Amino acid sequence: MVTSLFKHDRIKTTDAKAKELRRWADHIVTLAKRGDLHARRLAMSIVREKDVVHKLFEEASERFGTFNGGYTRMIKIGRRPGDTAAMTLVELVRSDGAKPAKKKKTKKKADTSVEVQPSAPVGATDDQPKEEEVQAEASIPVEDVPAETEEAEVAAPPADSKQDDSAEKIESEDTKKDPEPSDAEK
Repeated sequence: MVTSLFKHDRIKTTDAKAKELRRWADHIVTLAKRGDLHARRLAMSIVREKDVVHKLFEEASERFGTFNGGYTRMIKIGRRPGDTAAMTLVELVRSDGAKPAKKKKTKKKADTSVEVQPSAPVGATDDQPKEEEVQAEASIPVEDVPAETEEAEVAAPPADSKQDDSAEKIESEDTKKDPEPSDAEK
């Protein structure tokens, strides 16, 4: 199965086999990145096709050279019809999609100059109006200030007629009841 993965770059298999295949494939890619004769012989003991091993050892440094480990990608593709075994697509990862290792950033010194703005009077906060604003508002004539409360009362919609009807029914039922039982009921 490892030979098929390196030969075709991706294979479809069951979930359990894919997890085991990932271990073997990552080990063989690590051997191929080493590239020495002993690593090649160890890879040949697992992958039985000489041309697949040769191709893997030639391409390993440029294909997998930028990252360590994680040379395979497993994508779950659902269930197999018939026995409903969980199926997984196992493929070799390409390095052109991989991000290079991040370089450490050096911290730059921050600008220590601070602009000083005129401060507000002692005891004044942002929530409280400043003295100038209070004086400006006091100078506005009362006639120019809109009466919001009067408009709110006028703009109120009339009460629902259904609610009024239900209230009238309840009142009429209460008045219909006689406080004393009639002679027939006694």
